Amino acid sequence: MSWLLLAAVLISATNAVVRKMFDISSNAWLEVQWYLYGAVFMLAAAYALLKNEHVRIDILSSTWSKRTRDIVDFVLHIVFLVPFAGLMSYLAWPWFWNSFNSGEMSSNAGGLIIWPAKLVVLLGFSLLLVQAFSEIIKRYAVIAGYIADPRETVLSETDTETNGTAGS
Repeated sequence: MSWLLLAAVLISATNAVVRKMFDISSNAWLEVQWYLYGAVFMLAAAYALLKNEHVRIDILSSTWSKRTRDIVDFVLHIVFLVPFAGLMSYLAWPWFWNSFNSGEMSSNAGGLIIWPAKLVVLLGFSLLLVQAFSEIIKRYAVIAGYIADPRETVLSETDTETNGTAGS
């Protein structure tokens, strides 16, 4: 994702410079940068969930015990995340497939084919759905006491590396 983001930033900056200096613009380059930003956002969602960097209401959850947070995560992943990601994956498939089969093009002059952007939406929600199932399994195992919380292991390893005691 970092490379896609770098490409999007470089394309965006180059496009802005060329547009201002030479009064030349290209819809294709604008669409490429939009596709790249969209890909970064969609494909990073599952990774953010894996790393526990997703959006939550910390002002509430920070006052709860760890067990309560785990139970709330477990229930909300089942009740909201899985149905949402599942529905979006289900709806994105025909949306992508029809675009792919028809060779749908952007309506902008000099625009690009659209199906790659729609494929990224399908992949992003599908990856998020798979990661949601993974998180549900992990939260259940943590709540039931079958495993230690993998998020705490990652945090303690990061703290060790930050304090310069890694490898000691």
